[in-house]
Amino acid sequence: MAKISSLVEKVGQPSVLGELVIGVIMGNLGLLGWHFFEPIKTDSIITFLAELGVVILLFQIGLESNIHKMKQVGWRAFMVAIIGVVAPFVLGTYIVGPWLLPDLSFNAYLFIGATLTATSVGITARVFQDLKKVHIPEAQIVLGAAVIDDVLGLIILAVVSAIVTVGGVTLGMVSIITAKAIGFLVGAIVIGQLLAPKIGHFMSKVHTSVSMKFTFAVVVCLVFSFLAKRAGLAPIVGAFAAGLVLDPVHFKYFKDPEVIEDIKKTAEDFSVETKNKIAEALKTHSHKHIEDLIAPLGMFLVPIFFVHTGMGVKLETMFNLPILLLALGITVAAFIGKIISGLAAGKVNKWVVGFGMIPRGEVGLIFAVIGKSLNVVSDELFSAIVIMVILTTLLTPPILTVLLKKMKS
Repeated sequence: MAKISSLVEKVGQPSVLGELVIGVIMGNLGLLGWHFFEPIKTDSIITFLAELGVVILLFQIGLESNIHKMKQVGWRAFMVAIIGVVAPFVLGTYIVGPWLLPDLSFNAYLFIGATLTATSVGITARVFQDLKKVHIPEAQIVLGAAVIDDVLGLIILAVVSAIVTVGGVTLGMVSIITAKAIGFLVGAIVIGQLLAPKIGHFMSKVHTSVSMKFTFAVVVCLVFSFLAKRAGLAPIVGAFAAGLVLDPVHFKYFKDPEVIEDIKKTAEDFSVETKNKIAEALKTHSHKHIEDLIAPLGMFLVPIFFVHTGMGVKLETMFNLPILLLALGITVAAFIGKIISGLAAGKVNKWVVGFGMIPRGEVGLIFAVIGKSLNVVSDELFSAIVIMVILTTLLTPPILTVLLKKMKS
């Protein structure tokens, strides 16, 4: 796995593409009569590790992001999210659905539109991370818009499901769903910012070691993810919020006395200029340290998520020409609907923002699975949606990489 990812990086593409391709290969060896990897697809432990991997990834992205910078692009991120939800929903419900599948019910068209609204931020976030572009305005807009997308997507999914099951939806139901989603995000960030320094200070009194620092960070990540799930949001939204909340200042009380003392003793005979450089390096290290501590955990778990995602791809669906043509039509709508959203990004690279919003990943599949469970999405339509998810997942990383590399650092 590592060799293929390294090979992909050597040709100028992010490692996430290699991990996805590895997953696709492993998941489809059954077509050649080799079923060795089939049990992995449904293994509960692997599924758990994969889900934990994407939580850790979004936590890392949150740590590398800056909440003040996100505030600066907040309005633009909001507009990108609104357009990125409305445009594909309209395209899927009123244009692509009726045009390509004229015999289906309006409820089926609603689910096509709902499926196209989703954005899988994990894939785009990994590309930004691999290319060290998390801090650019385009990345902050995409990350902020993706979080808002999750809230809007939740509302749309709930409304569409209610229309299918009970034939309608009340304003009160929509209001409750919206209040829960927005309340969690605002509460998590505001209350988290107030409590994190105090909790960090308390835990540093228990012990100031690196292990306690690591434990504190991971616990905050998992608690926020759990609370997001309880609020009806994806756990990754909570993990991202946790990363935003944990500023380096919250760890200023965590120091490793033995390491610092050794450095000071070693530096006793150095010049004043060298001592100043060491002091500055220690200060920088204390700010970066939490990201460095989480990195090995991410290196182990994050690739599992992308390989597992790739294994869910069924290549045999591409051998059915009518389904393939239907999937291509839905995919075009999926691309156009999100690229249009980049127009609201302001004075930044609109193409990067638009393409950054394209991947559907596991989020789109969840929408499709719910539609299928309600007997609205047929097997053929479900296969077409799966192909759309495959194409938006696999094509976005290389396209986004080319666009980012053309930008000035």
